[in-house]
Amino acid sequence: MAVCYNVVLLHFYHLLQMSIIDWCVLGLTIISIVAYGLWKSRGAKNIEGYLLADQELPWYQVGLSVMATQASAITFISLPGQAYNDGMGFVQLYFGLPIATVILCKTFIPIFRTLNVYTAYEYLENRFDSKTRSLTAFLFLLQRGLSTGITIYAPSIILSSILGIHITYTTLFTGGIVISYIVYGGTKAVAYTQMFQMAIIFSGLFVAAFMVVHLLPAQIGFIDSLYLAGKMDKLNAINTGFDMKDQYNIWSGLLGGFFLQLSYLGTDQSQVGRYLTGKSIKESRLGLVMNSVVKIPMQFSILLIGILVFVFYQFNTPPLFFNKTEVARIEGSRYAPEYKALEEEHIRAYEQKKIHAAALITAMDRKDEQSINAAQFNLHTDDTITRSLKNKAILLMAKNNSLSDPNDTNYVFLSFVTKYLPVGLVGLLIAIILLASMGSTASGINSLASTSIIDFYKRFVNKAADENTYLSASRWATAAWGVFCVLVALYAGKLGNLIEAVNKLGSLFYGNILGIFLVAFYLKMVKGTAVFYAAIITEIIIIAIWMKDWMAYLWLNAVGCVLLIFIAWIMQLVLPTKKIS
Repeated sequence: MAVCYNVVLLHFYHLLQMSIIDWCVLGLTIISIVAYGLWKSRGAKNIEGYLLADQELPWYQVGLSVMATQASAITFISLPGQAYNDGMGFVQLYFGLPIATVILCKTFIPIFRTLNVYTAYEYLENRFDSKTRSLTAFLFLLQRGLSTGITIYAPSIILSSILGIHITYTTLFTGGIVISYIVYGGTKAVAYTQMFQMAIIFSGLFVAAFMVVHLLPAQIGFIDSLYLAGKMDKLNAINTGFDMKDQYNIWSGLLGGFFLQLSYLGTDQSQVGRYLTGKSIKESRLGLVMNSVVKIPMQFSILLIGILVFVFYQFNTPPLFFNKTEVARIEGSRYAPEYKALEEEHIRAYEQKKIHAAALITAMDRKDEQSINAAQFNLHTDDTITRSLKNKAILLMAKNNSLSDPNDTNYVFLSFVTKYLPVGLVGLLIAIILLASMGSTASGINSLASTSIIDFYKRFVNKAADENTYLSASRWATAAWGVFCVLVALYAGKLGNLIEAVNKLGSLFYGNILGIFLVAFYLKMVKGTAVFYAAIITEIIIIAIWMKDWMAYLWLNAVGCVLLIFIAWIMQLVLPTKKIS
């Protein structure tokens, strides 16, 4: 009984981490947006209304829906942590987006809209054959099902951290909310909720950036914080070095990022389904252009917030490890005294770091190069010491529990928000993260359901049913994929930084799928069987390259695409025509 009583007190304590006002802001924001989406999407009478929103959405709503599908909770949880640890380099991932958008508007959108398809994969049966369509749709279902599961896991971290409840229960809760409204409202519910989600998200980002700067010491302004971050090698937004093993440089961003974005926006049904809802080809194109124009500044801003949080923690002592669950586990073990000693060393090291950070700001104000160099050297030395202490803590956690999570980047921004932001803003920013998750998760589940129904159920299970039957089947498929994604989310905690995990997972499939579509569009002499076997061979090669760690994951998109095209072309030339017709 005493143990149960202590657990209840612990949960009550965590509930008090947010004020009543924060809980009201959080609850009212989410309930209002979901209710509005359900109200606007009421009365879906057929499969076109459920899966394509009757193709009546204006360009700005298409653009916001495309952006909201990409801007999951992972973006707002992991991206600031990514910048906190590694700087601004991640933004290079999006440098290929404008080029990809031009090709999408010129080729993909007109073809899909002219053929009046529900999914991107319908086109492949007309161009190639049934088996190529089925294989491509299956590859999509595999990667999107796993990726959507990861996006469900992200907001579960938030609720688990705030409430002190095991992440299994928060995962079931967050997944259940999304499943409930997407099953009822379909694509319209997704689109209308996403429009208001993005409006709140943009407002929240501005407020978050303002508050981080406001919480810095009085003598430290925005420009000062950027100078300090630059001296700490955090403003590395562009890296011109060429290295196939380097995750982020301008070449991997322009080439690998181009193939990633072209495949994601052009062949991933979670994105294709968003711009197929536009009123016309023009509206769909304008929606994608809007995404291209706003996306890079948006990602840059989120990374910049992470940089500002990094600067904030040069003047305020951060936790030795940001994941409270892992900290609680080690503090309750026989290694608690050792961890406590590391924490004390960590605090002492940060006292020195604060002195050297202030000295660097003073030296920069005076433009004293000798003092700047000395303070910069001291800060880098301090940084090496604090990283070493953190690594020792991680080793201690692994010693206590071999299944412990050594990566805490997903908790950096969340820890800052809950500890330092004023009443009301905590609830707003957590609402933003949850809303972002709901938007991207809903799009993912909706695309999984539409692909399952259109590319498999209508072709192989029930070919001649009425509209009510297909509508009912779509809802059941939505619920089934929702459950699958929740199950994936329960095992997503060991994947490290979530935004990298999603992009790595996509890179295993996107290049291959993109290659299939490019062959379909531009190599008319290549037939279905050649593409089908080339896709299988390419996927095996890409997975082998990834397992051997021969190159950074962004390059897998380009390599997969080129390999597919080359192998399909060779097979068409070499094999007997009757076998590849």
